[in-house]
Amino acid sequence: MGIPGLIRTGLAAFVLMATTATGAPDERLRPCPESPNCVSSLADDPGHSIPPITYTGDPHTAWITIRAVLLAQQRSVLVDDAADYLHAEVRSLIFRFVDDVELLHRPEQRLIHVRSASRTGYGDFGVNRRRVENLRTAFQDQLAN
Repeated sequence: MGIPGLIRTGLAAFVLMATTATGAPDERLRPCPESPNCVSSLADDPGHSIPPITYTGDPHTAWITIRAVLLAQQRSVLVDDAADYLHAEVRSLIFRFVDDVELLHRPEQRLIHVRSASRTGYGDFGVNRRRVENLRTAFQDQLAN
């Protein structure tokens, strides 16, 4: 491999690291791919779009609560825990596929942006959308108690 090939390989590695690194790039969640196995409250198209999680009350309490609810989901492992961003990996029961769940807190707006996406495959049979709705319901239930 010559110098141009090394440069292309190095550039590709940098781009890959930049797009797969944890943390919210540019203060946003990663965009959904074109495949229908992702939902995001920041997506513009109806196939991927889902409402953000909203709340009233104390933002700190809401953030602690959503973190606990996320970690209470079966087979969830927190991989990035920042002041306003959470990233968890959720493994499927049978095939052990990994899905990524990202939460981005906007306390001034009293909302939590959310993204749930499969890493592999094309479709997800609605798993990611149901995951977000279950997360929303569990969060609201916890805040009500």
